[in-house]
Amino acid sequence: MNSVQSQELVVLLDDSGSRIGIAPKAEVHHGSTPLHLAFSCYLFDDENRVLLTRRALAKRAFPGIWTNSVCGHPEPDEPVEDAVIRRSSEELGVDIVELRCVLPDFRYRAIDADGVAENEVCPVFCARVVGSVNADPSEIMDVAWVTWDQLRAAAQSPGGISPWAAEQIPLLEDAGVGTCR
Repeated sequence: MNSVQSQELVVLLDDSGSRIGIAPKAEVHHGSTPLHLAFSCYLFDDENRVLLTRRALAKRAFPGIWTNSVCGHPEPDEPVEDAVIRRSSEELGVDIVELRCVLPDFRYRAIDADGVAENEVCPVFCARVVGSVNADPSEIMDVAWVTWDQLRAAAQSPGGISPWAAEQIPLLEDAGVGTCR
């Protein structure tokens, strides 16, 4: 496999959300990150608790911050739903069921303490977890199962959760998501 095939690519978007190209993920996240396609997903267990994850310290953007269950970028020809399933397996070692897109048009921009920006069109999903979490330590340094009330409190606490999750949680609540059923 050559290096072009093995590097992770992201889909670049124009301001209207149309695809305009691809770029290596390693080169995209910086102080003036171009708009690109991503996703976020909130995973629920059988007790309707939500899985929070703490990003590994080696992550380029927002290292060490608590956030939603799983997030990532679809590959250039990969449906977003397939990317959610793939990254749930890769990052958390779990299968998921009942996947549904709850906020198809979510978009945000956020800058971390080191000046690295996220700038994403980021559909938001929820799903149910099958199996036990076995997080990849290069991606995730900690996990916690929380109630919806605890998640809401984290979203209202400055710095308690990633800026995108803090924006998403009230919108999810307005959309009727407090469980994934």
